[in-house]
Amino acid sequence: MQIELVRVDDAFHFEAIGTSGVKQHIDGATDIGGHNAGARPMEMLLMGLAGCTAIDVILILQKQKQVIEDFRLKVDGLREKGATPAPFKKIHITYLLKGQLDSDKVKRAIDLSMDKYCSATAQFRPSADITYSFEVA
Repeated sequence: MQIELVRVDDAFHFEAIGTSGVKQHIDGATDIGGHNAGARPMEMLLMGLAGCTAIDVILILQKQKQVIEDFRLKVDGLREKGATPAPFKKIHITYLLKGQLDSDKVKRAIDLSMDKYCSATAQFRPSADITYSFEVA
């Protein structure tokens, strides 16, 4: 896996391109001179975690013949205050699902993602306490 990062302006706006060829924009906060033209790097880490576990859970539920009508995640990350660097210390993922879904199967799919399959979770585990909750509508 490889990415390329290209500076777009004379401040902190970057364009990242991975092996997939899809471009992502990254920028710094306005208080340091960024222009709010992309996600912050730490936001992208949480987005990666969300995407990783979402793919796992959807694949597992599809194999279990569960019908997913809507799937959303909310991820809240709490970083270490006053530290440099400031890693995430606590992360909570809320899974919001709608469809013809068995709650036990949803819980099992999330547990498998968190404990076995999600590589992003494995990256965060040494420094962050990761918890989750879910709602099925």
